[in-house]
Amino acid sequence: MFRLYWRLIAIQIKAQLQYPVAFWSELLGTALITVVEFGSVALILQRFDGIGGWTLGEVAFLYGVIETTFGVMDMLFSGFDPPVFGQQVRRGQLDQLLLRPVSVTLQVLGSRLEIRRLGRIGQGCVITSIGILSTQIHWTVAKAIYLPIVGASQVLFFGGLFIAGSTLTFWTVESIEAMNVLTYGGREMISYPMNIYRDWLRHVFTYLIPAIFLNYYPALYILDKPDPFGLPAAVPILTPVVGIGSLLAALALWRFGIRHYTSTGT
Repeated sequence: MFRLYWRLIAIQIKAQLQYPVAFWSELLGTALITVVEFGSVALILQRFDGIGGWTLGEVAFLYGVIETTFGVMDMLFSGFDPPVFGQQVRRGQLDQLLLRPVSVTLQVLGSRLEIRRLGRIGQGCVITSIGILSTQIHWTVAKAIYLPIVGASQVLFFGGLFIAGSTLTFWTVESIEAMNVLTYGGREMISYPMNIYRDWLRHVFTYLIPAIFLNYYPALYILDKPDPFGLPAAVPILTPVVGIGSLLAALALWRFGIRHYTSTGT
């Protein structure tokens, strides 16, 4: 199965590198978007010496981690991008995948790999590094092990949202904007300290959509910052639980959708 996946991915990479000028232009473009977005925020934070008790370096750490992991997710799970997948459903292209004696999930996952996202990933790593260097984190073995776990959990969580959004197109045909609020909107929201938001909004992303445990609480632990909400000290343990649980729930919904898919008739 994994051999087939890597063959599909190799085809995607080879195809995209056939046009080097277009590839490098898109790569630099995605990187510049991240630079401009964070640069504008950094200018504001520098003027006011931080936000919500967080310094510019600490916000850079928050922002950089989520930008890196979301870029990785967007590259690996681009086959499940709801608008793109919705077009395949509408055109009846999913029916072709169902006729093949290979896992539909594997085929969709290997159908696209947007390597131009490497620009965004690279810039995210740079911003994360700036945040780490400017905050002088007191590193321990536990923190060094925990940070990549946080990154993997974020990739799984947002990948699960992509899969859930694609599954909904079985019934809605078009991707619904509510999923964009959860994916791109959720990514934007947890790029900043959660204590700057109103209580009702923070409660939504704590108890309904537990995104607060993916970036904010891991950052509190790594940066040795106090928790303003007084949750138990073991809360950072929930990060991989949320990431893995979200992906498993999305895959269960996906399997349900595949079983009840009745084609578009095209």
